[in-house]
Amino acid sequence: GFEAGGPYTPSNIDPWSIIGDESSIYVKTERASCFSRNMVALRMEILCAKCPAGGVGIYNPGFWGMNIEEGKSYNLVMYIRSLESVELTASLTCSDGLQNIAAAVIVDTNVSDWRKIQMQLLAKVTCRTSRLELTTSKRGVIWIDQVSLIPSDTYKGHGFRKELIHMLVDLKPRFLRFPGGTFVEGILLRNAFRWRETIGPWEERPGHYGDVWNYWTDDGLGYYELLQLAEDLGAEPIWVFNAGISRNDQVDTTAIAPFVKDVLDSLEFARGSAKSTWGSVRAAMGHPERFQLKYVAVGNEDCDNTKPFYQGHYLKFYNAIREAYPDIQIISNCDGSSEPLDHPADLYDFHIYNSADDLFLKKDTFSRTSRTGPKVFVSEYAVHVDGDTSKGSLQASLAEAAFLIGLEVNSDIVHMASYAPLFVNDNDRKWTPDAIVFNSWQQYGTPSYWMQTFFGESSGAVIHPVRLNSSYSGSLAASAITWRDNEDIFLRIKIVNFGPNTVNLTLSATGLEAGVDTSRSAVTVLTSNYSLDENSFDDPLKVKPVKSGLASAAEEMQAMLVPYSFTSYDLALDEYGELVADM
Repeated sequence: GFEAGGPYTPSNIDPWSIIGDESSIYVKTERASCFSRNMVALRMEILCAKCPAGGVGIYNPGFWGMNIEEGKSYNLVMYIRSLESVELTASLTCSDGLQNIAAAVIVDTNVSDWRKIQMQLLAKVTCRTSRLELTTSKRGVIWIDQVSLIPSDTYKGHGFRKELIHMLVDLKPRFLRFPGGTFVEGILLRNAFRWRETIGPWEERPGHYGDVWNYWTDDGLGYYELLQLAEDLGAEPIWVFNAGISRNDQVDTTAIAPFVKDVLDSLEFARGSAKSTWGSVRAAMGHPERFQLKYVAVGNEDCDNTKPFYQGHYLKFYNAIREAYPDIQIISNCDGSSEPLDHPADLYDFHIYNSADDLFLKKDTFSRTSRTGPKVFVSEYAVHVDGDTSKGSLQASLAEAAFLIGLEVNSDIVHMASYAPLFVNDNDRKWTPDAIVFNSWQQYGTPSYWMQTFFGESSGAVIHPVRLNSSYSGSLAASAITWRDNEDIFLRIKIVNFGPNTVNLTLSATGLEAGVDTSRSAVTVLTSNYSLDENSFDDPLKVKPVKSGLASAAEEMQAMLVPYSFTSYDLALDEYGELVADM
């Protein structure tokens, strides 16, 4: 669409650009679309009688270049209108516009009313920085709106890049928290995420300005698509909704009723029958089955002294949701880690961004938390310091690993945890670090991404006591779990060495009732030459886990922990009793 330039026309046409000079083409935006919720369309007037070779028109570079690959097809949809017949060429070219990758010609004599055009473009060659061109050599005026170009082959056919989602799948996620944190709020309430504006046909979604991160979104990735992604991942959806509060403004609790009604409607969209008011909208979008939505978070980071209405708002949401959906788990923004909450909640949200040294020291945070009351949802954790230029170092990942071990050993009270943020486009970093970095055609995991793969089996595992006896205990963190993989039982001992010294340990596990099968056992180490090493597109696997076989296993094993490392021993067991890991 062409709403990114603002509702007042004429406006800029970013991210589109013009092909041709002012003597051959004149382009502006007008409120002339057939879509009532996004009225801005592009008016393209072709002035030249003898146009330059290849014609004149407009082009869109996608997100810093489109990755178009030889032999693959791309679905193009757009809406056009003209008072005369149209001869329009849709092309994929390399970023300089010289190398043609794919093209199709639209010839239509009956477009006096808006008409939807659909076609497939088949790429003849590969170009990582391609662009979409719409050109013509025929004099006249053409209106264009709602242009979409998506690869034909996406994850489960739902529009996501396969290679990115496969990296997410490898983390074995048990839940997906969406649509995010501050994105939910907005700096101003008028720019907050509004779920009902993001459902229905994508062409009819008005989009909105994400003022926290400073970009326009057409909301093609909306509430429905995120519910669907959670389902495709086999993960629990966690819907974080706006609580009538933004970073800079908020409504009074006496005026919160429309927001409460809006949230109840969103739950009906997800969970209502296909015959209900909002469930029927979901069904019309192709999903008659109900989504298994069981968790909601009331706002994001809204429980502080600058937002005095939060607790009043929260109770309105809590009572309405509890009455309508008694099984839904409701998450409060207020921190209950040091003192009990003064309002009902199933979980409370805990965010932590610290330096590496500070986060390592926070590993015992929940050892001192009350065992009664709501469970903990650590929905945002990462090593992050304002002004830090690190894009995600080994040292950061080790501090995070120690913190996660602290959550793991306190899993009687800590119910869920998720790193944040998850994805970042390398061309538009507004925050560092992130777990997965991508551009139009590449992707890599930061050390923090690889650190999380060590915890893939933790959910549903059995935690066992660990006794650390080392002069370096102050720089170590360790845990021990057992879990079943099909019919096999595994004991995993994880140890973080956050210090600069090599640490030699004797590992033993009392309570083993049978031997260890070394053929199915392994040791995995995450480390690098320097503690501040990072991954990059040039060296995406500079810091990655390295797995090796276990030479032998006895009641006691010698372990050498190299400086700044995360080591995991996976021991295949026949059976076990009351295990205690000694180090």
